[in-house]
Amino acid sequence: MKREFDVVVIGAGPAGMSAAIGLRGQGLSVLVVDEQPAPGGQIWRAVEAVAATPTGKLLGAEYRAGAELAGRFRECGASYQPQTQVWQIEPGWHVYMTRDGQAEAVRAKHVVLALGAQERPAPFPGWTLPGVLTVGAAQILLKTSRQVPSEPVWVAGSGPLPLLYMAQLLRAGGKIAGWLDTSPPGGWRRALPWAGAALAGWGDVSKGLAWLREIKAAGVKRVRGVTSVRALGDGRLQEVEYTAGGSTARAPARVLLSHEGVVPSIHMTRALECDHTWNPRQACLAPDLDEWGQTSRQGVYVAGDGAGIGGAQAACVRGELVAVGIARRAGLLTQHAAAALAAPLREKLAGLLRLRPMLDALYPPREGIFSPPDDTIVCRCEELTAGDIRKAAAIGQPGPNQIKSYTRAGMGPCQGRQCGYTVAHILAAEQKRPVAEVGFYRIRPPLKPLTLGELASLDIEEEKT
Repeated sequence: MKREFDVVVIGAGPAGMSAAIGLRGQGLSVLVVDEQPAPGGQIWRAVEAVAATPTGKLLGAEYRAGAELAGRFRECGASYQPQTQVWQIEPGWHVYMTRDGQAEAVRAKHVVLALGAQERPAPFPGWTLPGVLTVGAAQILLKTSRQVPSEPVWVAGSGPLPLLYMAQLLRAGGKIAGWLDTSPPGGWRRALPWAGAALAGWGDVSKGLAWLREIKAAGVKRVRGVTSVRALGDGRLQEVEYTAGGSTARAPARVLLSHEGVVPSIHMTRALECDHTWNPRQACLAPDLDEWGQTSRQGVYVAGDGAGIGGAQAACVRGELVAVGIARRAGLLTQHAAAALAAPLREKLAGLLRLRPMLDALYPPREGIFSPPDDTIVCRCEELTAGDIRKAAAIGQPGPNQIKSYTRAGMGPCQGRQCGYTVAHILAAEQKRPVAEVGFYRIRPPLKPLTLGELASLDIEEEKT
């Protein structure tokens, strides 16, 4: 017999925890499932264990603030199931998941996808070498086990996350060999239209400036205007090569961390065939949502950065708004009562998102990441290069799904999470049409790797009446 809940929340980050707390406050039965062993999501990963430690201190006050929300989440009365992978959602709503090798299907009246964001895939030559990883991955190691690279690291990329990580790494005693700043030049000119927003959100702006001061005070070498990066080595990273100002240089390297911004996690909403819209400023897709966070599929909601990048505080507010919207639809709140509860939340959210257009202008994705050289591996699962994709693109006028059939790009365990956008941009360039028109992979279940043993363990018999 399937377990039944009013709401299943997928993801226990800022948005998922906030949604669960709000839903329980309205008396709804809630199941929260998450792949991680403890609540917090990516931004507050391991916060319960780390917040009160020296590592929590060096990670900053915003990180430590997650412990309070995690505590309220633990006490709210929601059923919480960590280390659980959701691999399929079917109308009804039936949520299929696996934990400890055992598969289960749970029925819910509403589903909240609080899946957050992922680092934008930005392939470059050598990015698959041992010693090359993303800034986000390095930050996870710092948060969960205070792992600091023994060798000075090179950081290549743009956006707020590299600044934050470099400041945290320096506080933890790490060393930075150099910062290859790939931010396109003229950022402040692009950001001028939002100068008023910068003044209104000066607290957030000042945090970024403080990180920059920490990095500068440590004497970190900063190379501006970097247009391309190449990792070199025999079996592992040995050198980094970069181009800036028309000249190319090389330097010894043992660790290279890259980051080119974050994008909403859309695989579940794509699998459910929810409507999406292309965001030209950040070159990514985001689900179409109504004022309560509901997708084009009734009963399916998105909260947090999966709805559009906004950060942890905005994710919390979006989770609270989704909870109000579901309570309204469930008949627990009148339209008037829901509107009254939502009004201050909407005002707060607008304030938290005020800086987003300025950040988008300061750190747009650079063109180079969408047009990697032919020898660059694009699909890590199938070890396909950009050249392989370009050759397949010459066969007729294929879309991403035809490319998948021709080459197997996007068929591996990541299901296109690492190659989908790059493939779409390569096709758009080869076919001389907008990438929004090219589209994205069609996502098929299972959404995560599933063994035959796990599938066989699924009890799908319905209760007989």
